[in-house]
Amino acid sequence: MLTAGRAVSKAGLDAVALKPAECDVRRALDIPLDIVAIDYEGPHRMPDSDVLEALAEEKEVRLTTPVRVDGFDPLGDDSLFDWVPAGVNQVLVAGHPAYLTDEEKRRPVAPRLRAARERVPDAWVGTEGIERIALAAGGTQYELLSRSTRRDVRALRAAGYDGEIALYAPTVLSADDDEILDAVGAYVSRRRPVARALPDGAPTDSSAEGRAREVLLKAARDYALIGSVADVRERIDDLRDIGVDLFVGYPARGVDEFTT
Repeated sequence: MLTAGRAVSKAGLDAVALKPAECDVRRALDIPLDIVAIDYEGPHRMPDSDVLEALAEEKEVRLTTPVRVDGFDPLGDDSLFDWVPAGVNQVLVAGHPAYLTDEEKRRPVAPRLRAARERVPDAWVGTEGIERIALAAGGTQYELLSRSTRRDVRALRAAGYDGEIALYAPTVLSADDDEILDAVGAYVSRRRPVARALPDGAPTDSSAEGRAREVLLKAARDYALIGSVADVRERIDDLRDIGVDLFVGYPARGVDEFTT
C-alpha cells in the first residue's frame, strides 16, 4: 500500500492548495509537492509573515490576493503588498464575495487586475468568474476544474494561447462513493449546473440517495479529481496532454491524505 505522500506524488499533482481556516499551513512542509497555494479566507485568517517566509525557504509559495480587498487594492489601500515577504509569489483574484465588504464588491476588477499584474508580473491570475479579464491580463491562468475544462483548454490552445495553465481541483484519493460524497458533495452541489439538477432539500453527503446521489457522483467526476491513485493519474495525464501545465490539488479529506 502506498503511503500518503507517495500516493500524492504518484497521482501526478504538482502543487497543494491549503486553507488557513482548516489547517496550519506549515503542514505544507510535510507534503512532497514543490508548490503550495494558500487560499484567502478573510483578513483575520492570513498566515503570519514569518510562517510564509519559512515556507518560502522550502517551497514555491503562492498567496491568493484579492485585488478588490483593502490592503491588496493596487488602486487604493495597497498596504499589504509590501507586507508579503520576499520570495512569496501571488495568485491575483477578483475575490470570493463571502470575504468582501459591500464596498469592496463594487470595485471594478479589470483596472485593479491590470495594475496588480504590473506590480507582480510573475503572479498567477485566478479566472473564476472573470475568464476574459484574466486572459487579457496575461500570466499563468489559474482555472477551476469543471465539466468544460477539456473543451476550454483545447479552444485556448487552438486559438494560439501559449501561456501557462494551472488547474485547481479538490482531490479525493479514494474510489469509495460515500467517502467521495462526504469530501466533495457539498462543494460540487454549489456549482450552478449541479444545484439546478439536484432535488430541493436533498442532502449532499454520503446520506444522499436516488437522483441526488446520482447527480452528485457524476458532478464529483466533473469538478474534482477522485478515485484511486491510478485513476487520478490517468485523468491528470489526459488533461496534461491537451495543454494543462500544472495541477493543484486541494486535500478535500484533510491534509493527512497528502502528507508523508
